[in-house]
Amino acid sequence: MEIIATADSIIQAEKLLRAGVDRIYVGNSQFGLRLPYSFSVEELREIVHLAHQKGKKVTVAVNSLMHNEHMELLPEFLERLAEMEVDTVACGDPGAIMLLTEMTKPLPFIYDAQTFVTSAEQISFWEKQGAVGAVLARELTEVEIKAITKSLSIPVEVLVYGPTCIHQSKRKLVTNYQRIVEMEDDTSKERGLYLREPNDETSQLPIYEDESGTHIFASEDISLVPYLADLYASGCRTWKLDGVLAESDNFVQIAALFVEAKEAIVDNRFVPEYFVNKLTELQPKTRKLDAGFYLKNPDDVK
Repeated sequence: MEIIATADSIIQAEKLLRAGVDRIYVGNSQFGLRLPYSFSVEELREIVHLAHQKGKKVTVAVNSLMHNEHMELLPEFLERLAEMEVDTVACGDPGAIMLLTEMTKPLPFIYDAQTFVTSAEQISFWEKQGAVGAVLARELTEVEIKAITKSLSIPVEVLVYGPTCIHQSKRKLVTNYQRIVEMEDDTSKERGLYLREPNDETSQLPIYEDESGTHIFASEDISLVPYLADLYASGCRTWKLDGVLAESDNFVQIAALFVEAKEAIVDNRFVPEYFVNKLTELQPKTRKLDAGFYLKNPDDVK
C-alpha cells in the first residue's frame, strides 16, 4: 500500500515524510497542474534528497496542458529531473511521453490524463509505451475502479482525500469578468475566491487563476475513509491525498490520520467510524466531505 501526498513547501514535505507518507507529489506550475506550490528546480532537488534519505519516493507533475512554448522548455526540465533521480513523473500529453522515450537517462512515468483515464484498455496501451502506473479519473465509481484495478498489472492511483476540479479553462475567466465590471483584484489561489451555485447561498466553489488558466473546484472534498479497507481488499492500494486547497499544518495532520488508517488495515484492526470521526474533527468547517462519484451507479454518470 502506498500513500501519496502533495506538498506546499520543503518544510511541509519533511513533515509529511515524518508522518509516514510514502511518496511526495510536487512540481513546477509551468509544467504541472493545480499544485499547492510551484517549486524551483533546486527546491525539487532538495525534496528528492530529503525523501531518498528516508527511503521514500517523489513524483513530479508534468501533466499540464502542453503548448508549443512548453514543449520547447520541457526537455531541459526533464533532463534535470532525471539528473536528480526523481522516481517518477506524472504526465498524459503524448508529446511529453515521446520526449521521455528519447531521453538518454530513463525517467519512469505515471500516466495521468486527468478525466480521460476511465478504462483498463486505455491504461494497458500506455503501459506498453512504458507507463509504470496510472492516475484514475476522479469521476469513476466503485464498480469501475475495482474492475480497472483487477484488469491491470500496474498500480492505479485513486484520490482518497482532497478536492475535485470540475472545470478548467486556459482562459483567464475571472480576470475577464473583472474587466467587464471595471474592477481589479487578486485572482490567485491565496485570495480565496469562490462561486455560488444558483439558488444555493451556502455553496462555495473555489476558483483561482494561474499560468495554466482558470480552475474551479467542487464545494466538497472527497473522502473515501469509510471504504479504505474495501479498496485495500480489492487490490487498489495506491492512495492520493491532495492538499491543493488545504491549510499546511492541518493537511499534515490529515495525512498522518491516513497513515494510521493504513497501518490499522494492515494489522486488521481498522474501525471506519473512528477514522471518519477523526477526519471530521480535522476537516475545515467551510469544506464538506463527500464520497464523490464513488457510490454512484455507473449508468447514472453521464
